[in-house]
This record gives sequence, C-alpha cells and structure tokens, in this order.
Amino acid sequence: MNLARFHRIRFAHLPTPLEYLPNLSKALNGPEIWIKRDDCTGMSTGGNKTRKLEFLLGEALSQGADIVLTQGATQSNHARQTAACAAKMRLDCHILLEDRTGKTDHDYNDSGNVLLDYLHGATVERCAANPDMNGELAKVAARLKSEGRKPYLIPGGGSNPTGALGYVNAAMELIGQANDKGLRIDHVVHATGSAGTQAGLIAGLAGIRSGVPLLGIGVRAPRDRQEENVFKLACATAELCGTPGAVRREDVVANSDYVGAGYGFSTPGSLDAIQMLARLEGILLDPVYTGKGMAGFVDLIRKGRFKKGENIVFIHTGGSVGLFGYVDEFGFGRSPKSKAEAA
Repeated sequence: MNLARFHRIRFAHLPTPLEYLPNLSKALNGPEIWIKRDDCTGMSTGGNKTRKLEFLLGEALSQGADIVLTQGATQSNHARQTAACAAKMRLDCHILLEDRTGKTDHDYNDSGNVLLDYLHGATVERCAANPDMNGELAKVAARLKSEGRKPYLIPGGGSNPTGALGYVNAAMELIGQANDKGLRIDHVVHATGSAGTQAGLIAGLAGIRSGVPLLGIGVRAPRDRQEENVFKLACATAELCGTPGAVRREDVVANSDYVGAGYGFSTPGSLDAIQMLARLEGILLDPVYTGKGMAGFVDLIRKGRFKKGENIVFIHTGGSVGLFGYVDEFGFGRSPKSKAEAA
C-alpha cells in the first residue's frame, strides 16, 4: 500500500515504542504481554488521534482551509490533539464539546483535556447530548462559510477513511517492528470507540496479509453496532488504500462486555486496571478508553482467552491527561486544606 500519495503532515513522533511488559506478564501468569506506545506520539501528551490528524490536516491544508472544526465528549482526547495540531499548523480550531455524562464537577468540566483545549487556543462551544453531533458540526460549518471562512470538518474521533489511514500506517509500522525483533504476534488488542483506529488497523493488517488477528474492547456501543461501524469504515479505508475486498467481515471482532454505565463513565475494573499498570509498569492509562480496554484484556486473560506462551500486543491509544477529570473516583482523597483556606 502506497500511503505516500496522500496529503500528510508529519508531526507525530514515529515509530512509537513497542515494549515488553515483564511485570504485568508475570502478575497475570498468562501470555507474554507487549505494549505499542501510541501514547508517545507527541503533540500535547500524545495519543492515537495524532496519527489520524497527520492525514486529516494534510487534506485540510490541501483544500485551503483556514479553520478546522471537530466534536467530541467533554473530556475528548481527540479534541485536545486536534487543537494542538491545528495550533502547530497555524490553523484556527473550533470544538463542539458534548455533555454525554451529565457530570457537573469542576475536574471533569474544566480540567484535563478541556484545559488543554483552551491552552492550545481553540474556541469551545458546549452542547447537550445529541445523537447527531456531526450534523451539529455541519451547521457550524455553514455559519462559518457565510462569514467568509473556509472550514474543514473532522468527524468525532477523526474516524473517516482519511483519518483511518493513520492506523493503516500504524499496522505496517507494528509488523515491521515485530519482524525486526523476531517477535511472532499472536493477537493485537486495543480499546475501540469511534471505529477509526480499529478500522485502520484491520485495513492495514489485512492489506499486507499479516495474518494477525485483532480484538477491539468496546468502550461505548453494543457489540453488533460496534462491529458494523468498524466493518463499514474498514472497507471504505481499504478501498481508499487501493485494496478493495481485502477486509472480511470475520476480521472485525469487538467485545463490548466492559462498557459499564456507558461512554465516559469509569468502571471498577477500569480503575483497577489503571492502578495495576501504574504500579507494575509505570504506565498511565485513562478512564474512558485504555482503562476499559486493559480491564477487558486482563479479565479475558484470567478467563483463559489468551494462552501462556502467546505474544499479545496491547495498543496504548493514550489519553492519560483525562485522569485529571476523574480525580475523586480513585478514592485517594484531596490534600488537606491549609489553615488560611480553612479559616
């Protein structure tokens, strides 16, 4: 697959590390666990969206855009990375933040990713939960066009065929790293939400005929809907890459047993998984995506889904800055007030 024919801006720190996790592997007494550190892509603490934004902003600039628009939940990693990448490219950025949780605390609504959105110079508009956020984004674009602007719309999560090219590239990068290490990959696992990361990985792994199966641990939608969304986007991405028909329906596998109360809500398992990785490997996960992905992965290991002697790669899609929006959920307590504050 020749991705060089697509417009692309190279600002991610690539290739991201592929590391062995000896302490976690020993603690779970199951497969050999590796981690692909896409939390290390750079750009405002990193994360998986930076790979997508290389292609999306490349396309935006090729079309003469002067402002990028996107949308996401309040603590959106995608929104934060879009704001950072737009700032670097000297593009204005406008973000629609959707309230999907109803949370009212300061940490969730103003800290973490939200703080960084503002620091990168984005303008932020907040709205209630809406099943058609991309439709709302189109309305904003129409308004800006009437004002003489040239907006470029990025769907939630950067999840369209152009954005998914970032993970077609990541699939080829991962297999190249494994080949260089002499590492046989038996399975790849990651958190799946807006579908772009999983769709790109599937299109890439299938397009190079890697034979490596992929499992997405769902963070928001029921399994049938998640798999259908991923399959549709993976097929469109493969078409864009020039490998139509490469993706089979059986390539798309999601497990949505670990979503809990819904998108944006942590679970006891995700909080445990976050602390496990922090204390065993010094690696930070997040409550929305990688925490749930790792919680599902750990539970499936304990249930015997992955066997001793297998090599499993977990793709860390980033998002640790979101931890600051969930401070109270860990139960560590806040620092005691000073005498002046208590007075």
